[in-house]
Amino acid sequence: MPAREGAPDGAVRMAMPEGEALPGVRDGDSQASWAAGSDGLSVRYGHPGETPLVSVSCREGVLTVTRHAAAPVGAQALFALVGSDGIMRLPVDATSVPGQRGYIWQGTISAEDSRTKVLAGSYNGTLPGAGMIKVAAGAPVRDLVMKCRRSAPAATPEPVAPAQIAE
Repeated sequence: MPAREGAPDGAVRMAMPEGEALPGVRDGDSQASWAAGSDGLSVRYGHPGETPLVSVSCREGVLTVTRHAAAPVGAQALFALVGSDGIMRLPVDATSVPGQRGYIWQGTISAEDSRTKVLAGSYNGTLPGAGMIKVAAGAPVRDLVMKCRRSAPAATPEPVAPAQIAE
């Protein structure tokens, strides 16, 4: 059999076993969904019992969005989220997560930012090297975004120096 143009020298075509699914390919009955974390400050989107595809957490009015896909050390990218509620291009960095090997994509955004409405609806997310994912809308993520907005620290007025007070 002649070698295909551009193929490595000595390449051998392998047959996939019949009846065996490709890694990451599910049967038609399996549906990913949003689930709230036990801490009340995080949600995850994926299949139960597996590593999530996307997760969102809140800390002091800031949302951390994580795309659970391998990232090269030191890499930076834009996680493009395109949905019925708008478009968001979230800057993400390759981040090491305690208890996990390797790096995954993670970025932060203020819960007050109007672009966060994309997270609450259905959207397609695209990230270089991690492909595209389709994420369904869900009450857990909507609730987290609203809760995070309420948890944002209130802006404190700047102190006024005594010399600035009119007599």
